[in-house]
Amino acid sequence: QVQLVESGGGLVQTGGSLRLSCVASGFTLDYVGIGWFRQAPGKEREGVACIGNNGATTHSSAAMAGRFSVSRDNAKKTIYLEMNSLEPEDTGEYYCVTNLRARCESGWLEWTRYRGQGTQVTVSS
Repeated sequence: QVQLVESGGGLVQTGGSLRLSCVASGFTLDYVGIGWFRQAPGKEREGVACIGNNGATTHSSAAMAGRFSVSRDNAKKTIYLEMNSLEPEDTGEYYCVTNLRARCESGWLEWTRYRGQGTQVTVSS
């Protein structure tokens, strides 16, 4: 079955960096786009970035694009989220999601079909 497993979260100081990983199984990652989302306690989920099967990326905001980058290694069946210049407001659970669609242009911010269990990111001030 489809599985997404995130890792790489942790506690980091303001200004620090983290690289999250999302390992996919149960489908052929080469043909599928993956989105990264985050959710802070008491808040709705927020889209971070998406990468299509062709490697094209998009971010939910210019602010995200300036500090976060998403990449993929199909041979390793892994999607990465590189996060730099982290701020306390970036604290939350980060998880990857797919609807098994190829491109992010197909409404990635609405994807909910398959998601991982998440990895916690905590940024201290």
